[in-house]
Amino acid sequence: MKNNIIKSFIICAVGIFTLTQISCSDLLDQEPQGKWTGGDNPGGSFQTDVFSLYARMKGWGVTGGIPAFAIHSIRSEDVEKGSTVSDGSDVASMYDNFNYNTSDGNLASYYTSNYALIHTANTVIADIKEAEDNGVVLQRIDSLCLGEAHFFRAFLYFNLVRAFGEVPLIDFKITDAAETNIPKSTAIEIYTLIDTDLTEAEELLPPQWESRYLGRATWGAARALHAKTYMQRNDWGNMLTAATDVINSGLYDLNTPFNQIFRESGENSSESIFELQCTATAALPSSTDIGSQYAEVQGVRGAGDWDLGWGWNCPTPLLANAFEEGDPRKDETLLYFLKPGENPESIPANAPYGEKPIAQEVMNRYYNKKVYTNPTLRTQFSKHGFWMNIRIIRLSEMYLIAAEAANELGQQSEAVAYLEDVRARARGNNADVLPEVTVTDQAALRNAIRHERRVELAMEWDRFYDLVRWGIVREVLHAAGKTGFQDRHVLLPLPQAEIDKSNGVLIQNPNY
Repeated sequence: MKNNIIKSFIICAVGIFTLTQISCSDLLDQEPQGKWTGGDNPGGSFQTDVFSLYARMKGWGVTGGIPAFAIHSIRSEDVEKGSTVSDGSDVASMYDNFNYNTSDGNLASYYTSNYALIHTANTVIADIKEAEDNGVVLQRIDSLCLGEAHFFRAFLYFNLVRAFGEVPLIDFKITDAAETNIPKSTAIEIYTLIDTDLTEAEELLPPQWESRYLGRATWGAARALHAKTYMQRNDWGNMLTAATDVINSGLYDLNTPFNQIFRESGENSSESIFELQCTATAALPSSTDIGSQYAEVQGVRGAGDWDLGWGWNCPTPLLANAFEEGDPRKDETLLYFLKPGENPESIPANAPYGEKPIAQEVMNRYYNKKVYTNPTLRTQFSKHGFWMNIRIIRLSEMYLIAAEAANELGQQSEAVAYLEDVRARARGNNADVLPEVTVTDQAALRNAIRHERRVELAMEWDRFYDLVRWGIVREVLHAAGKTGFQDRHVLLPLPQAEIDKSNGVLIQNPNY
């Protein structure tokens, strides 16, 4: 668990969030905000809105709940809805089977939640710039807040452009709600804003914060996110440069064993580039104010001691079979459990706690071990893991991004070296598993790198989007039995309620 200093920061952030949060309503329903005045910035700091961004980023619609899992994970072949057949059958129909419904509530929640945070980021950026224009001498913390706002706006628009393609580009502070009713911008225009925001964030954010601010966005977070946005565009040159900038910075390393990264003791590890801070206290053991439902939604769906959560967002047997023989990451990705009446000897005990959970009669065969909580903390707080940090970007992904880009640029020896760094950490002290990849044929090496992304980053947000950018999404999903997928399903439809409220300004995505 995090120390008390970090907990205090989070609680402070949430206290501010309580004052500034907005509902899940559409961005158009928000109250417009007026011009900046000196009184808007007591103490010379814009941290109030910035702290609210951190608090709300771990919320239901962006990272912590079913909308995020449905859009980022369940659409891939490696993840299924989980739970019981009847629980969330609409989610299975839409996201597992691609019966897209423009009135789906999770679709609307994801769209409006991302825009709500964009609205806050826009306000921070506009207020700081207006203060500067009015002759206010900005403190260093104000410049850092500006960098954080640019980072978050880029992150949120990256969510939207991947999910929906063309969306309205709102990069200004709202003074009248009618200002938000604008046509969609092209994906190229959205990425241009993302590039501008991340370049600005890279210039403003520090390499690291003092310990009491652990978890705040850094230069490395902005540069790593930039690498991911270049990756989504298959921009090999910029992708390689950004990823190697992070690798060569010396700020991170791969020294944390894989089996520790996703335990509470591995939070903010030496390879963590960006993760959202969550916690629990005796007074608030199961609170979304200081914690998140991220682990609860994915926890074992059982009873009594094994009521660890709702049992959603589960690894599939296809993912289980993708791991090489003896790959230690398999047992750190799959949480094994028993269904009622099954022989306890039929599954291995889950390290490091030796547990064999018993779930209800659910449709899935595994749970996500990357949210497996410490039983001592379950006793101390609650069984649902509200304290579990949400890992967003890890250093190993930068190595795999560098490997992929180097291979596509004809730099096979460099690609093999980056790939081996990841596999070496995964194999640990067992030289009998995960042999070094030595192939230099570009196509064969490409497949090896894609495989490594799949198993190293399993259940970590991006598998569906990888399949899309590689141009193999239809082939892979159909082979996995998801024959409902058609080419148009690469992009989600815009929520119908947003179309209706725009009075013809907002045009639905093609073929919906």
